[in-house]
Amino acid sequence: MKRSAFGLLAIAFGACLAVTPALAHHSFAAEYDNKKPVTLKGIITKVDWTNPHVYFFIDVKDDKGDISNWGFEMGPPGLLQRAGWTRNTMKVGDEVIVEGTMAKDGSNQANARSVVMANTGKKLGAASSEQTNP
Repeated sequence: MKRSAFGLLAIAFGACLAVTPALAHHSFAAEYDNKKPVTLKGIITKVDWTNPHVYFFIDVKDDKGDISNWGFEMGPPGLLQRAGWTRNTMKVGDEVIVEGTMAKDGSNQANARSVVMANTGKKLGAASSEQTNP
């Protein structure tokens, strides 16, 4: 009896682990408002090159000289690599111009659509999960 209870517990635990990644993923429409495009220029402060999405953060200076930090979500590393990115394409201190879509909650968070490296002018797609509707 103890052996079968342990087996059932192990199966239940394994099932929970298998479902967790699926629950963690989100849809673009759940977090971002495609009616709120944004274009920002700033200096990279952090890059997280991890699955399931790459994130980077930039300091943006407004007209008054005040600085705010913005976070941008991109696609997964594999898709970005196929689009020409490497882990070292963006580095802390680089200046970038980012086109994207703002978060629904009004925070300094956006889904990046494209990134232009200011020093080279090279524009790369961000493997965005955004789907444009005609």
